[in-house]
Amino acid sequence: MTKKNLLLILFAIALAFVYAIWFTDWFRPATVQIFHTNRNPRPNLRRGGPMQSLIFGVNHPLRFTELKVVPLTGFSTNKNVVPLWHLISDSNSVPVKSFYYGQLIGGMRPAMKGVRPETLETNVTYRLFITAGKIKGEHDFELK
Repeated sequence: MTKKNLLLILFAIALAFVYAIWFTDWFRPATVQIFHTNRNPRPNLRRGGPMQSLIFGVNHPLRFTELKVVPLTGFSTNKNVVPLWHLISDSNSVPVKSFYYGQLIGGMRPAMKGVRPETLETNVTYRLFITAGKIKGEHDFELK
């Protein structure tokens, strides 16, 4: 093999390596995009004012292993703050693309038996933590 052939082969390998790093997702960590919206499914309901429904969504269906909502002020000072809503999965959960705050998702259960989601207050910032296997994400939100 001549020097010219060896150089061309090394150049082709280097180009393949650069392509794999810059133009594929092979070496990037998996991420999730999280969004939320406030909806009022029954605007004419007058028992204590309109019923707020907080809906979360992700960019593609995921099998969650953990969902947790904590107040951001408490989390910034104490990383082990008690969550307002905490679901975990021991086995396979149902693939979900959107869910309501406080909803029981198939295949998931509350982290502590008998604990129900706490009500959220307006004008308080909260953080949602999502774990789906190796994929992790967090999203800050506030009820207006």
